Amino acid sequence: MNNTSGIFNAAVITVCLEPEIANLVVETVERMPWLVSSSSFEAYVSAARRPYIGLQLKSAHGCIAVVDFDQNPEQAVESTKYLQQIFANKITIIALAASHDPELLLLAMRAGCSEFLHKPLDLGALEDALLRLQHTWSNPAGRIAPVGSILSFFGAKGGVGTTTLAVHLAMYLVQCHKKRTLLIDNNPELGHVSVYLGLDGARHPFHEVVKNVSRLDSELLHGFIAKHPSGLEVLSSPDICGGTKNLNPDAVAKTLEFLRSEYDYVIVDCATMLDETNLAVIDASTRVYLIATPEIGAIRDLSRYVDSLMQIEYTTEKMHIVVNRFSSRYAVSVEQIEKAIRLPIAIRLPNCYTELVRSVNLGEPISPKQKSEFAVQLVKWANTLVGSTNTVAAPISKKEKKSMLAMFF
Repeated sequence: MNNTSGIFNAAVITVCLEPEIANLVVETVERMPWLVSSSSFEAYVSAARRPYIGLQLKSAHGCIAVVDFDQNPEQAVESTKYLQQIFANKITIIALAASHDPELLLLAMRAGCSEFLHKPLDLGALEDALLRLQHTWSNPAGRIAPVGSILSFFGAKGGVGTTTLAVHLAMYLVQCHKKRTLLIDNNPELGHVSVYLGLDGARHPFHEVVKNVSRLDSELLHGFIAKHPSGLEVLSSPDICGGTKNLNPDAVAKTLEFLRSEYDYVIVDCATMLDETNLAVIDASTRVYLIATPEIGAIRDLSRYVDSLMQIEYTTEKMHIVVNRFSSRYAVSVEQIEKAIRLPIAIRLPNCYTELVRSVNLGEPISPKQKSEFAVQLVKWANTLVGSTNTVAAPISKKEKKSMLAMFF
């Protein structure tokens, strides 16, 4: 197995199945030698419908989904493609239908289903499919390769702390959880990741890796990487003005696909603009963190950002809103922010601005062991990513304050 405990964690998802059939599917999978977590959706799923898929399911080593193709084949195809997006490279999808129409079978296979079972559900046929899958998962030649997570960071505007958060989260994944982590500065020029870490980033730019993607392998990558004493590995942005042309989006996508096979986590600190390069990063990302501070300018820009990203297929599920420096006395309230952006705030972080300025000036990130409210919350964030049930929340004032949000929303 590909985990240290020797137990394969499997997720099973049923979509649009009758409850009795859904229960039979789950019970059958639970008889396999896997640690099983499950979820049943009564309706078809898609990015537009924003279904909740918990971290336990997403972090499974492999996933099995059974999708009903009778009720609405078009929506079944949409669900199949959506699940493939969420569980990239580690999902097996089984189509279930009463129809024996070859056209329906072809439709399901083209959508990405690898098995087609008929109603009434034959448990023997399902068990045979699971045994074939078990052989694939247990065979080193056919096992699903571990795939790292790509976490991209975007600031609603400059100065909201995007780089600070990306640097500290990357550091804490290394220091607290021993995860192999790569931090990429994807700013087109004069990014600050290396500055915040006290590194010389001039010889380790991300754009050079992208330019060499056609011959990229582990050995070549090693020559580009800057290494921080903590164990964090870094690719920087160019430290000159006007010296870098826009990166080819396809090359960026291929580079990130390679990097996720080399690391547990790839964290990408991005510039604010939604150009083709950043759209390629978003498309490759497991999670997209949108950073803002609780003041009117940042919230207005965040709202515009969210509106733009919601137009991109499969992006809404990835978006996580982070409000930084939340302990400001005159901050815009949580309720006002969520009303403005029409999304929940996922993470709230305290205002430790003075402490962080000192950290930046020294080129030394705040230690996760330090008695700092900021460090405590970032440790919880890192814990959540690797599977802890801890949540990240800074103290919030319940006192309502008048704001200018109505001018913009």
